[in-house]
Amino acid sequence: MKLTWLLGLLRHRGPRLVATAAGVAIAVALLGTLAAFLAASTATMTDRATRAVAVDWQVQVAPGGAPAQVLDAVRAAPGTTAAVPVDFGQTSGLVAVTRATGNPAATTTQTTGPGVVLGLPEDYRSLFPDAVRVLAGSGGVLLAQQTAANLHAAPGDTIQINRSGLAPASVRVGGIVALPQADSLFQRVGAAPKSQPPAPPDNVLLLPEAQWHQVFDPLAPAHPDQLSTQIHAARSHRLPADPAQAYNTVVGAAHNLELRAAGAAMVGDNLAATLDKARGDAAYAQVLFLFLGLPGAVLAGLFTAAVAAAGTGRRRREQALLRARGADAGQLVQLAAVEAAAVGVAGCLAGLGAATLIGWLMFGSARFGSTTANAVVWGAAATSTGLVIAAATILLPAYRDLRTATVVAGRVDVGRAEAPRWSRYGLDLWLLASGGAVFWATSRSGYQLVLAPEGVPGISVSYWAFAGPALLWAGSGLLVWRLVELLLGRGRPIVAAMLAPLAGNLATTSAAMLSRRRRPLARSIVLLGLAVAFAASTATFNATYRQQAEVDAQLTNGADVTVSQPPGGVSGPAAAAQLAAVAGVRAAEPIQHRFGYVGTDLQDLYGINPATITRGTSLPDQYFQGGTAAELLGRLAAAPDAILVSAETVNDFQLRPGDLLNLRLPDARTGQLIPVPFHYAGIVTEFPTAPKDSFLVANAAYLATATGSDAVGAFLVDTGGRDTAAIAGRIQALLGPSATVTDVGTVRGQVGSSLTAVDLAGLTRIELGFALVLAAAGGGLVLALGLAERRRGIAIAVALGARRRHLRRLAASEALVLGAAGLGAGAATGWALAEMLVAVLTGVFDPPPATIAVPWAYLVVVTVSTLGALAVATVIATRPAGQPDIAPSRQA
Repeated sequence: MKLTWLLGLLRHRGPRLVATAAGVAIAVALLGTLAAFLAASTATMTDRATRAVAVDWQVQVAPGGAPAQVLDAVRAAPGTTAAVPVDFGQTSGLVAVTRATGNPAATTTQTTGPGVVLGLPEDYRSLFPDAVRVLAGSGGVLLAQQTAANLHAAPGDTIQINRSGLAPASVRVGGIVALPQADSLFQRVGAAPKSQPPAPPDNVLLLPEAQWHQVFDPLAPAHPDQLSTQIHAARSHRLPADPAQAYNTVVGAAHNLELRAAGAAMVGDNLAATLDKARGDAAYAQVLFLFLGLPGAVLAGLFTAAVAAAGTGRRRREQALLRARGADAGQLVQLAAVEAAAVGVAGCLAGLGAATLIGWLMFGSARFGSTTANAVVWGAAATSTGLVIAAATILLPAYRDLRTATVVAGRVDVGRAEAPRWSRYGLDLWLLASGGAVFWATSRSGYQLVLAPEGVPGISVSYWAFAGPALLWAGSGLLVWRLVELLLGRGRPIVAAMLAPLAGNLATTSAAMLSRRRRPLARSIVLLGLAVAFAASTATFNATYRQQAEVDAQLTNGADVTVSQPPGGVSGPAAAAQLAAVAGVRAAEPIQHRFGYVGTDLQDLYGINPATITRGTSLPDQYFQGGTAAELLGRLAAAPDAILVSAETVNDFQLRPGDLLNLRLPDARTGQLIPVPFHYAGIVTEFPTAPKDSFLVANAAYLATATGSDAVGAFLVDTGGRDTAAIAGRIQALLGPSATVTDVGTVRGQVGSSLTAVDLAGLTRIELGFALVLAAAGGGLVLALGLAERRRGIAIAVALGARRRHLRRLAASEALVLGAAGLGAGAATGWALAEMLVAVLTGVFDPPPATIAVPWAYLVVVTVSTLGALAVATVIATRPAGQPDIAPSRQA
């Protein structure tokens, strides 16, 4: 009997079963695809984090410890692939005697302040290729780029190393190098992050290991405190794909080594520090799954319910007929279960297959998890969701009808429906009020959505923040339902007047028909509205993310292309003309970079020309407080000694507009710190190339006069956003290795503000693709099924003399109401959700967006697709209306 029933359903109700299974497949495919995204993104974050580390471990040998024993312990630690000793020596200064420019017979003497001299093993650069980058020369004695600029030294010059209580030692420079990860290289191993030095040492010299011992071993008896040894180690990067698990693995290995070293060594775990940031990105990826994925899965379930509900009347009549012929309740439940199982299994198989294919095409991974266990869990969760949707939309309604409806009631086409309980108790209003209250409470409290404290193994997500958007989404859907029923019920005359231009003299009849069907029509409008809201809010979030990712990259790099000089460089602002002449460059703006003391706090100081700075870079208003960008730059231009400071500095020093700030700045003429007076003119929160914490912005001309140097720290080059990599290459070829040239395209792939490590391009296409399908199907397919269910009424109307144009007007009227109300409700709900999503996910954006980016092109596509689906459904559903007989009524 069950097989016969299923075959009969396939033969007579095949299209409806396919549509219902498609709804299940959409939900399963969306969940499976998002699981593939999570698996691929977390693996990508772990891989990217590990590849970004130059030296995995810096193991500090304790004073008085035996470096050889620590070296053996590090090499014996499981997972160590290479380990070498690196010696550190303090120098009171470096001296270079070089030939004067333009007069080879004369010499000049340049002297630096204190510095650090490293002793490197012969194979260090091959073991850690990303730690030292050669800019000029070859091997041997290597001089850091900044130090070479301070000493005006080049390969072949002789450098003297000053030593406490000993005669200077002379070495010949073999090359000039950059230290890309100098911050971690010169970290204080074991010190808290806040106690780390504000910047790496200005003067660094690298010596071969044997030569270092010749220079610094004589210093050990009298000044052992000026010498230290680290063990630099490379670790195996075969780690768990999940950054949090990888972080725990790496931290555990470091703690194990410290335990076995018994106080003789302390690990500076650069690999764990990088993975610590990546696990925060992974938590944000999970947040994206919940914010952007679950609404789509819920919507797919509602779509399936709507498709199944379109045949409720037919199913009740069939059930009543079977009951009249002797079928008991158990048999009817079994038949409904067979239908639900067929739809659920078919939908799950199709959904899992589609998710596998999409994951492979989009992310290069067909797995639903980073591990086999995760893949099984995600696959089982997606399958369970599909089966639950099928049971909830087919089996549960059938069981409910058996308990509440009689055989006679099952044969009634028109009945009087009571208002739902949620409507009588105002659940929609309560949900909206609660959502607004939760959003207000979370947005004003300065919460952090993802919290990953440094050095703490666990991370936490504030799931409370999900309540606001979820309550708004549910409440707005129920509110739309209430308003539609109110409009189609008591507002029937208004509907008739609105339909008069389309329906003509059938407007009153059409309004009456819509009023009688206001319950299923309200359900269809809510479904379409939620689908459009999902599409609009998701697209707006993604567009805003792309906008802010570009802003973040521009802020970090400084401009389309940035040419940086080491501190102590001598190029003046006039060199901008040389850069402006490069093909593709629209403008080049010089910017000074100095360090100055505010009290005892050392801060970055940037000197700019307020009148021309925006030629080289963009300065949005959100970079400033207390006025627009133009207003604060105007204050800076109006007073030569004006200065913009960070909000942190204002709070720390209790500043008020016009207050005097005496900064201590290095004087280029004497090399000493001198006081320079400024007056506080405003607050700057972000600035191109500036750090995230405290910094200062002043007039370049005033700085040059006060310090005796107009040396430029960087040039901000505007290319109009085009061919940045190619133009950066031309500039690098022009200037040679002495300058560092970076382009915004390269930096865009490197900066990591929360989600930059996550590849959102594939996720965006998937989300927007599913949203588009749901929006079009939510309107067109549900309308077509609803019209098809009324074939009896259509056939009777034809028998009574109705023409095809009359029926098309009636169907078009229903499509018009469905489309206008659904799109309108979706636009309003989508706008509110987009605003809330961007506000709740503030941690994703750095800096926060000044305006939300609206993807008008995509929204137009959604609107046109939805209207097109409604039009096609109307035409197809009314095509049999020209039949002269009433055969369709016998199929109902």
